[in-house]
Amino acid sequence: MITTQTYDVAIVGGGMVGLATACGLAEAGVKTLVIDAGRSEAVNGHPRLRVSAINQASRRLLTNLGAWQYLDADRTGPYRRMEVWDKDGLGKIQFDAQSLSESALGAIVENDAIAYALSKRAAELAELTHLENVSMERLAFGEREAWLTLSNGEQVSAALVVAADGAQSQVRSLCQIPLTFWDYGHHAIVATVRTELPHGDTARQAFLGDGVLAFLPLHDPHLCSIVWSVSPEQAAGLLSTDDDEFGKRLTVAMDGRMGLCTLAGDKQRQSFPLRMRYARHFARHRLLLAGDAAHTIHPLAGQGVNLGFLDAGAIIDTVTELKQSGKDIGEYRHLRALERARKADALEMIAAMEGFRQLFAGSNPIKRAIRDLGLNLVDSVSPLKTLFIQQAMGKKSGLPALCR
Repeated sequence: MITTQTYDVAIVGGGMVGLATACGLAEAGVKTLVIDAGRSEAVNGHPRLRVSAINQASRRLLTNLGAWQYLDADRTGPYRRMEVWDKDGLGKIQFDAQSLSESALGAIVENDAIAYALSKRAAELAELTHLENVSMERLAFGEREAWLTLSNGEQVSAALVVAADGAQSQVRSLCQIPLTFWDYGHHAIVATVRTELPHGDTARQAFLGDGVLAFLPLHDPHLCSIVWSVSPEQAAGLLSTDDDEFGKRLTVAMDGRMGLCTLAGDKQRQSFPLRMRYARHFARHRLLLAGDAAHTIHPLAGQGVNLGFLDAGAIIDTVTELKQSGKDIGEYRHLRALERARKADALEMIAAMEGFRQLFAGSNPIKRAIRDLGLNLVDSVSPLKTLFIQQAMGKKSGLPALCR
């Protein structure tokens, strides 16, 4: 006879957002299960290709959850300055943490390193069960609980299911939640490069007219992670070039600001298509969507994972409050306010990213004049510049408690 294990919350997906949500809930005494199709492993050797720009709000979340302490210092690259410019024009803007009396604007951290740190913290929490190398096979919802059948033969039930299983969310698909999406018409090339000149703890981003190129500083003063957004045709061409030619094109695209650039580590290059996704519903009866399962945005401002961590913080706040007040944590009427707030935040970010993308696309002289004027205006007007810096750092009203 198969017995059914019962939890308060079952989280499908053991990535950064899923594990952060689980740690926060378990710390608050919420019995939580994480169903993780993969396995978190220690990160050693060359930097991994996929990194995130962790703003101060996300860092506070990871610190308050007790996970930041498990990040090795050599996997974390703090950035203290940001430089943004239009390669085809005269517009530019520079941010500096010192202007806000902060030690850093944020940190560039490998995604796998964050997931591993969270998994180490998860292992310490009595109310958290983390099943690795196990996937969800079936899902059904009832009036008072949800039932999940797992690939290891187990059956579990939960008052609430959180889908944190990525952009191709199985849970979202099974629940037939409609998706609004569009293709940005770009692919992002990611790689780790060695620069002739030190990066100076500065994150750099150039709008190239036909794409966007970001240099994100790693712990080594001569190593950067790059994200180069170009058309699919250009991406194919850049991936097919030899290593030396790729480095030369990268050096030219950056106007030589970093000196000669060469591929580092294992010299890998990867490319993936960029698409905006926005689920029509972030919540249903006994269901919440979080992170990429709910929304994906253009990486030009590096805010995707920070938006996901805000989802995690908001879910922790809401579910903890409902649990402590004795309310049913899975009833949709109790989740509607959370859904409205997270949808509004995601829409605001999607609209901002699309506005930036459209404004900086192409070489139309009128658009170029407008963006030059806008960048230079922000750079020269202190209140505007401070506002931009605060937004980049995740400083805004209404943050979840663990992000403050």
